[in-house]
Parts: sequence; C-alpha cells; structure tokens
Amino acid sequence: MGVSRSIWLAVLVVCLTKSALAQGTGQTVRHHKVAEQDSTFPPEITQAESAIEKHDYATAEPLLKKVVDADPNNFQAWFDLGFVYNAQGNAPDSIAAYRKSVAAKPDVFESNLNLGLMLAKTGQPDAEQFLRAATTLKPTADVDEGHARAWLSLAHVLENNKPEEAVTAYKQAAALEAKDPEPHLAAGLLLEKDNRFADAEQEYKRALALDPNSSDALTGIANVYMRGQRYADADPILRKIIAMHREDVSARMQLSRILLVLGKNDDAIAQLRELLKLDPGNSLAQADLGDLYLQSKKYDQAEALFRAMLAAHPESAELHHYLGVALLKQLKYADAQQELLIAVKLKPDFGEAYGDLAAAAVENKNYELAIKAADARAKFLPEIPVSYFLRASAYDHLRNYKMAAQQYHRFLEVANGAYPDQEWQARHRLIAIEPKK
Repeated sequence: MGVSRSIWLAVLVVCLTKSALAQGTGQTVRHHKVAEQDSTFPPEITQAESAIEKHDYATAEPLLKKVVDADPNNFQAWFDLGFVYNAQGNAPDSIAAYRKSVAAKPDVFESNLNLGLMLAKTGQPDAEQFLRAATTLKPTADVDEGHARAWLSLAHVLENNKPEEAVTAYKQAAALEAKDPEPHLAAGLLLEKDNRFADAEQEYKRALALDPNSSDALTGIANVYMRGQRYADADPILRKIIAMHREDVSARMQLSRILLVLGKNDDAIAQLRELLKLDPGNSLAQADLGDLYLQSKKYDQAEALFRAMLAAHPESAELHHYLGVALLKQLKYADAQQELLIAVKLKPDFGEAYGDLAAAAVENKNYELAIKAADARAKFLPEIPVSYFLRASAYDHLRNYKMAAQQYHRFLEVANGAYPDQEWQARHRLIAIEPKK
C-alpha cells in the first residue's frame, strides 16, 4: 500500500543527525576555553582567545603556535588551535590539534568532545572512543547540557553499527535534558527501524508530551501505527498532521491509502482530490484516485481522469488499459476495445489487458479477436474459469461447436459453483451442440 516511509521522515533523520553534531560544534563556538586563566598561562593564550572571540583567527593562530612550540604539552593552546583550524575549515589540522590536547591532558571534557565530533564529522572510527570519554568527564560549565550533548553525539555515531547502544545513549541524553524531545524522537526512529513498534510508540509519545505540536513525533506515531497495520489508530494522527500542515502532500497520500484499507472510499477520494489541488502533477495520487474511481464504480470520473493523464503520457500502456476498463464498465465496448488494443500493442506481454480485450471483443461480436486475446492472455497469466467460458461462447457464436464444447467442459471442470448462471448456460449449450450418443 505504499506505506512506506514518506520523504519528510527521511529528513527527520538528517535533522537529528545535523542537530547532534551542531550542538557539539555550537559548544565549541560558545566556549572555546577549557580552563580558567591563571598565572602559569602564557600571555599569548589570553591574546589569542581575545582574537578568537572576535573571529580574528589569522591573529590567533600564530600566537597559539608560538605557545605550543615553546610548550608542546600545553593542552589549552592545542585546544584553541583545534578550534581555530575547525573555524577555518581545516579539519585534518583541527583533529591533529585536538588529539594533542587530549594527549597532554586526557581528563578534559571539552577536548574529548570536540575531538570526537571532528572525528565523527570526517567519518573516522575512533570518534566513539572520545565521545564515550566525554560522557564520563565533567564539563567546565553547564554540566547537564554538556553531558547531554556528548550522549547525543555518541548516539549518532553508534546508530549504524550499534543501534541498541545508540538507543541507550539517546535515553541518557533524554534524562539529562528532560524538556528536549529530540532524544526521544531519535530513539523512536531507531526502535521503529528495528520493528520494535511498541517501544518506538512510547518514545514518540514522550516527545509529543514535551511538544504537542511536534510534526516529527506525530509522524513517528503515524508510521508506527501504519507499519503495525493499526490503520484506524493512524487515521486521526494523520488528520492532525494535515490540520497543522494543510499542504503536506505526503500525509494526505498516506491518509488516503489508510482510508481505502478502512473501506472509506469517498473520504479517500476527497483527500486525493485535495492533494491534486496542491500537486496537480502527482502521478501516484492520480493513479490512486483512478483506481478508487473504478473500485467505487465512478466509471465516468475514472474515464475523465485517465483521459487527462493520457494527454500527458500517451505511450503508457497501463493508462490505456485503465481507460479501457472504465469504458468497458460503461458498456462503451467499441471504445474500450480500441484502448485495450493500444495497450497490448504498447506492451505485448500485458496479460491482464488481453483478458479485458477478450471481454470487450465478445461484446462487440468480434469473436475471432476475443479468442486470440484469451489465448494471448494464457501465455502470460494462469487460466481462469472466465477465460474458458469466454472462448466457449466465442466458438459457439462462430458455430465451431467442437471447440465450443471443449471449452465449456473445461469451464465446468474448474467453475466449482462459483458462476451459477454461466454454469447453467454451459450445461444447456452442451446439450444443444454435442452429438447425441
């Protein structure tokens, strides 16, 4: 049913990813110092950090290099250099500087965090090591916020290879930042990917409790319900999303398909019509709407829609087939036959279209075509009782009674009482056309 993950849920992953990294980077921007100044610090550090506050990295860099040349173990100077190189877009030198800061003083939260973030940013496997270390160390300021940032960043690094540990890390972040829905959203997404729908639902609901207007949380809950085939539960959630974001095409598409499953065809049609007002060229919505028109026996509306779609896609065998079916249902047999002939010409292995073509041809008294179409269908699809009866009727009208009798017998062998009117007709025609013994 295409309940697959809509495009904006994929964006949620991106947003969470960027957010986790941005928070760590944000700390670097706001707090580039990892220790209070004291008399042992060279004056160049004070001068460099003053320049950093003004984003004057060209002035800060040589001052810091002078410090580390004189004292290779000055963790503060290496940390500030890591910050400067990162601000200048020089990731390799930034990582090297942060590594030296951590080597000089391993128990500093900020240097472990920033090194871990830079390694994660560049896809290096030892990012986990330093982010884990950061979760055990004390930040110089905003302790809970800093630890939450570390846990979020660690969770992101763990997502692909250690999803269970990533969920645990997100829960740690959530405990530290009790008002932040983001860790619950991220944990819910991972649990949902692992088909742990009940656990995912709880995480999304926790996020929703913190932010009742969170589209991400509502979307997560809706997806859990849809993947768990809880369509009646998904219905009001999707309606709430649409009420909040009336131009959300994806949510309308999902809702229309749920309504179809629930047997609410008219409601589904209304949703698809609204969707097509927002996105007139949405071929998936057009196809769904056409299918709904056929299912709801709104054949004239189906015909109009398929004709409009064919104007844009005249070489679509499927659209010619659908139009042929809509015409066939309206007893427009000649027009139906023409469309179905086009369909099988465009797609010579189109078994389903051959079957409908056979039905149209019989109604048009084109019995030779009906037999050819039924035989062509049998090359691509298993035989069905209706095909035998259709051939029998065509042969009967052509006065080929031997072939007609053969097809009537095959029909009766497989009908099994499912076609009482046709079975009665087949038996009586056999009495009439078979030679008396």
